[in-house]
Amino acid sequence: RVPTAGVLLLALLPYAPVGLCLLVLRVFIGVHVFLVSCALPDSVVRRFIVRVMCSVLGLLVRQSDPRLRGAGARVFIANHVTPFDHNVVSLLTSCNTPALSGAPGFICWSRGFMELGVTGSRAELVDSLREYSAHEGNPPLLLFPEEAATNGRAGLLRFSSWPFSILDVVQPVALQVRRPLVAVSVADSSWIAELLWTFFVPFTVYQVRWMPSVPRQADERSEDFALRVQELLAVELGVVSTRITAADRTEHMKRLRHTSRLPFAPASSQRPAARPRVPPSLPGGAPEDVRVMAMAQQVKEVLPHVPLEVIRTDLVQTNCVDTTIANLLEGRVPFFPESKEAGDLPAPSTSQAAAASGFQGSVAAPSSKPATKQFAKSPVERHLSLQERKRALYDYARR
Repeated sequence: RVPTAGVLLLALLPYAPVGLCLLVLRVFIGVHVFLVSCALPDSVVRRFIVRVMCSVLGLLVRQSDPRLRGAGARVFIANHVTPFDHNVVSLLTSCNTPALSGAPGFICWSRGFMELGVTGSRAELVDSLREYSAHEGNPPLLLFPEEAATNGRAGLLRFSSWPFSILDVVQPVALQVRRPLVAVSVADSSWIAELLWTFFVPFTVYQVRWMPSVPRQADERSEDFALRVQELLAVELGVVSTRITAADRTEHMKRLRHTSRLPFAPASSQRPAARPRVPPSLPGGAPEDVRVMAMAQQVKEVLPHVPLEVIRTDLVQTNCVDTTIANLLEGRVPFFPESKEAGDLPAPSTSQAAAASGFQGSVAAPSSKPATKQFAKSPVERHLSLQERKRALYDYARR
């Protein structure tokens, strides 16, 4: 959210006290804007008054080609940039956006969403929206096929096909947002945080560009119709039309959060207290050796049965903790597991080493001996039983 460039950061620091004062002042003004928007009926007068009051909050709305606005279209299709895109478009024309997520109630209503009372499948939602659009007195629908907000600078998420199953004619709306000092949209940020940052910055400019209506072609599927409109919006915005869905974006964010909590995550994503300590036996070593040893200790904490020399040898080639762990787990680096009773045990064979490592089940044949349910007397049996259970868990997790 906060810029890392030196010039912008130096400009943000002296502005911070002013931004905090604006934030407190605009919170009280925002309450009045909400009350006025609730008291006045939907009309041109209401939209003009609320738009002027929103300019005091720092929300500046501009539009291009207003003659194309509402030219007989009952469904508006727009890209999604911020949690307040539907509020901004409603300042220019009457439209309703159905609530697709979140519990219905006061919060949903106060944010300007339309509650349909449909909690079932997408097919039920489409049927309800078709019934809504069949009444000429209802305002048009404003839908966001991306189903997730992006920063609007790189590309468009793949459009979902259900908004294009409602009617055969849609009107694309291109949205662009810019603001100084801080980023417009941040992944996994709540709408409350976005609202507070909007009040903090001097202004946020919304550019709304109305495009001509797009009809469905003969025998055109909803998926092809959605792809065609997505390409048109991408060209208008000057971004890439991707095939990444909102579900892919959600899964990517989950992986990022999970990776940041792993013990072998990169040092840049860890807190200083969580970084591995360099062994005191290398006080005068080269910086490269110290770094490799620190990385080896990270791998050793995750895989304590792997010899340290094997870890260091692979780290010199990969120079990556995650890659080395993956090589050891998937059996690409052969090794004999360490054991406290190494002096009393015979040298294990190749298949026993694979079974004892617990992570090379895809290479070596699985052991036919079932895991014991009682505490074994022999250290070898206890060790193999533990490793067999580990291998079963890893095979299950890998599947």
